Amino acid sequence: MISLSFSVSIWGIPPQSPLCLHFAPLTTPFTPAKAPTLQDVARAAGVSQITASRALGNPGIVSDTTRARVQQAVIDTGYIPNLLAGGLKSKRSRMVAGILPALAVAQFLPTVQSLTAALAQEGYQLLLGETFYDPQREEEVLTAMVSRQPDGIVVMGLVESEQARNRLRKAGIPLVETWDISDDPLDMVIGFSHPQVGSALAQYFQRTGLQHVGIATGSDPRALQRRDGFVATWGRAVPTAVVPAPSNLERGRKALGELLAQDPQLQAVVCSSDMLAHGILVEARARGLRVPQDLAVSGFGNADFSAHMLPSITTVHVDGPRIGQLAAQRIMDRCRGVPPQKSVLDLGFTLIERESTAAVPVPLNTP
Repeated sequence: MISLSFSVSIWGIPPQSPLCLHFAPLTTPFTPAKAPTLQDVARAAGVSQITASRALGNPGIVSDTTRARVQQAVIDTGYIPNLLAGGLKSKRSRMVAGILPALAVAQFLPTVQSLTAALAQEGYQLLLGETFYDPQREEEVLTAMVSRQPDGIVVMGLVESEQARNRLRKAGIPLVETWDISDDPLDMVIGFSHPQVGSALAQYFQRTGLQHVGIATGSDPRALQRRDGFVATWGRAVPTAVVPAPSNLERGRKALGELLAQDPQLQAVVCSSDMLAHGILVEARARGLRVPQDLAVSGFGNADFSAHMLPSITTVHVDGPRIGQLAAQRIMDRCRGVPPQKSVLDLGFTLIERESTAAVPVPLNTP
């Protein structure tokens, strides 16, 4: 409402008296625009409504040209498919839940990206939840995801909570655990052995002849498995700095200080992630230590930056994109009623030697 106040001479009203006139704003009733329909999309694409529906709901059964025309029509019209209605008819939500410890962990990103892309080709969306390495949080996230009735669940790692494992068994939702291995998976598992990674790193450093080796590790179960695998093969306890997960550069810098306090003659540091190794490199340089001449450093995960550091970081490569693609394939196969050929798929890993150790001429591979 608009209010104006001014002085005016009107018979019977003193000139000094303010006269307030109130003007109600002119209003035009708002009529919301009609939401575009599937029929609008079909008309814009020049196809039948059934074809448009198939292109959106089951894109694999229409030609690439038709799918592209329908997708462009969706953009042009602003159409938003009613996935809930489609799910009620097909008993499919066309959604897959992804559970990971933290999006900040670089090693999981290639898996998430390839999983997302592979599911999108089948007309599925990925809904992500983070557990932050907390078993209680894991239970809460899994409960929330299961309540949304996804067509599948992909977990980065193994489900740790026994209560959550029991709930998932009863739910009967196709599930793929990844980035780990188990002889007794909940449903399907695609990954590798973390103790074997630690053992392979121990063999590598044994071949260098270095005696004073320390470990900088995150506190998560998989990192600790790699530590245990290293120590078992090394044959004796080594100086160890355990940092909260997820690890970062700052924690890597602090870890080197802890390790040097435990062993001033430290010659090498085995890190549970490339990010920790990055922190070790920064702190070593700050202390005047040359890498690898004074201190050899290895990481894990083959993060994008690891090959471009100075010096580049020796690391363990895991084929994250392939894990994502295979996980999506397993979920889609189960949705189609196709049983998996194997419930356990071990993809192995590769140790990549770079400048931060530069000691062994031949990289160590596992199947």
